[in-house]
Amino acid sequence: MQTIDIENLPEDSEPLRQLVIGLQDSLEQADRRTKEAEKRLEILTEELAFFKDKLYGRRAEKWTDEDQLQARLFNEAEVGQEPVVEEPVCVEVSTHSRAKRGRKPLPESLPRVEVVHDIGEEEKLCGCGRDLVCIGREQSEKLDIIPAQIRVIRHVRLKYACRGCEGSENEGPAVTIAPAPAQMIPKGIASEGLLAYLLTAKFCDGLPFYRQEKIFSSRFEVKIPRATMCSWAMAVGRRCEPLMGLLRDEIRGGPLVRCDETPLQVLNEPGREATTKSYMWLFHGGPPGRPSVVYLYHPTRSGSVPLQYLNGYEGYVQTDGYTAYDELGKQPGITHLGCMAHVRRKFHEVTKASKKAKSAHVAMAYIRQLYSIERKAAKLELDRRQLKELRQAESLPILENFKGWLDEHVEQVPPSSLLGKAIAYARGQWDRLLVYVEDGILSPDNNIAENAIRPFCVGRKNWLFSYHPPGAAASATIFSLIETAKANGLEPYRYLRTLFQRLPLLGPEPEPCDLRALLPQYIELDDTIT
Repeated sequence: MQTIDIENLPEDSEPLRQLVIGLQDSLEQADRRTKEAEKRLEILTEELAFFKDKLYGRRAEKWTDEDQLQARLFNEAEVGQEPVVEEPVCVEVSTHSRAKRGRKPLPESLPRVEVVHDIGEEEKLCGCGRDLVCIGREQSEKLDIIPAQIRVIRHVRLKYACRGCEGSENEGPAVTIAPAPAQMIPKGIASEGLLAYLLTAKFCDGLPFYRQEKIFSSRFEVKIPRATMCSWAMAVGRRCEPLMGLLRDEIRGGPLVRCDETPLQVLNEPGREATTKSYMWLFHGGPPGRPSVVYLYHPTRSGSVPLQYLNGYEGYVQTDGYTAYDELGKQPGITHLGCMAHVRRKFHEVTKASKKAKSAHVAMAYIRQLYSIERKAAKLELDRRQLKELRQAESLPILENFKGWLDEHVEQVPPSSLLGKAIAYARGQWDRLLVYVEDGILSPDNNIAENAIRPFCVGRKNWLFSYHPPGAAASATIFSLIETAKANGLEPYRYLRTLFQRLPLLGPEPEPCDLRALLPQYIELDDTIT
């Protein structure tokens, strides 16, 4: 700022006026710098609160009672501007509709072992001298478990030879032996049950091979090195690779494909540092009622990966706002959907880290109304056409009001603030967010894909990385089979064991129709596992 020597002020009016003008300019510049610094400080404070919440805050995004109270209070201040934000609260109490309290019954499918507790023979005699008569029984059930049993299956192959050919001039007696049974890993010690157990423990339960190695050595006195387990997983991945092509056909044959991706560290990738990020891509789709889940390992996060995988596909594709998916929506025959859950997440972050929580709660109230309509539709069990009509009648007006609110507030907040970023994200995805009201088979968010990729993320926290690309590809194959089995209501261990028993029987070059019968959507599991 300009300094003034008060004792030597100019006596003429013009120089004095210029001095005053200069002082005013300096004050205005200082005021602008102060306001910019305050805005910058506010943004940095938001970012600090945001990262603190990421590190130490609650992970759940559940709409709490406090959030609902704040939304109602904030909406009251904007009643004149937002007449459709507040949703009327209706409470319905039906007679005798509450669930009975108490312990839930154990599944009837579990085997029962009956233990009868009786009184002694001397107690069965009454004081009058007569014998007591059994008039009933009381029973209670307790859940028991038998630890995993490990056994050795000894395969005995009988040999046969002709005694009459002994000592003859030919080369000796002809020996006939029973053929070796077809196995997933020929000449290996792992049975189908052991392979299914190991892979389910790692890829479904998140138990790394080094922990399983300790369990086998300490509890069963059997030493199976983790390197051996890894080689078995690689062999299984190679044997099951033809199934991945069929799963891709299943996904491309459905009306809707959902996509997502997550980082993966692969240590020994050719030409890349060990700390370089690779990615596991996920594709979820298939005919209604028979979903398929495919994991695909790739070194990059390039948009060419989903383009190549879905090449020739026509239908709906639902993703988050990652720019790599933008090219999908430009392909002929593909309609690109957005994810309302990601929009809500942006505003939810504002409520926890910013002073602009008032506006964020208003935005979340709009989204909450949209999901209340989805819950109502689920309770009514509407078909595809009825759900479309409901969304057109009730969801579309809410979306239009929400868009008007976004357009009104976009100029009122700094673009670099959390609220500004949330509004910009919602407006940038808006055309894709509207698509779900066009067809009852669609959903407003991509949560199904995110839930499908979550088991991989949970397991990654335990085993941390893949050693080399073939191992990552084998992991993708096994994850795909397990998650597809779960999506179709199958227990993973039982499915893998049945698959490993039947796949070797098809020979080295099985027919596609025979392989297709082994997919989780079409397989018929054995009633008993031997």
